[in-house]
Amino acid sequence: MRLKNFNLTLGSQIFKACADESRLRILHLIFKNGEMCISDLEHILGFTQAKTSRHLIYLKNAGILSFRRYNHWVFYQVKDEVYEIVNQIFQFLHKDQQLQHDQTLYKTLFSNRELAITKIQIQAEQWLK
Repeated sequence: MRLKNFNLTLGSQIFKACADESRLRILHLIFKNGEMCISDLEHILGFTQAKTSRHLIYLKNAGILSFRRYNHWVFYQVKDEVYEIVNQIFQFLHKDQQLQHDQTLYKTLFSNRELAITKIQIQAEQWLK
């Protein structure tokens, strides 16, 4: 579901949430990769669990992220309703070196099969055998 109307209240929540560099880095990784779990975000960004959790909760409470649980992992994704505004924000930041570095590190860890999503895929393959 996409937003049909963008109001001042939602806009201020989104812009306040995006006023922090750490939250922007987290949001960018989730936006670019569909969904991410906290342990992968910690690993890529070098943040502590407490810092990552605090920022994820802020983004969730601002109405930007939703989540799903799978076993002992929690995966966060950008809500459909705010996808377009988040997309617009990152179009302006697409050449930022820090965001590019974070995404490159994600791709490296993904290709090395070090992320939670890979572990889940491996478990599923083993279960099906």
